Amino acid sequence: MKYIVKKIMEPDYGCEERPDDYVAMDKVILRDESGSEIDMEIPDAELYEKNINEGDWVYFDVSNVIFKE
Repeated sequence: MKYIVKKIMEPDYGCEERPDDYVAMDKVILRDESGSEIDMEIPDAELYEKNINEGDWVYFDVSNVIFKE
């Protein structure tokens, strides 16, 4: 199933320290082709690496890994 990326919300940590092994997760709001919306947490680095932005169409493989269409 395909989803359109409606919104990407990056976390705001203010001045808090994060552990060295911390993986920043973005909340991503997705809408499928029938209009249903879901939200998922996806690593920020993965979105940047795959150049996934608001308005892009994406899909997930059987392991729930996101890919840009």
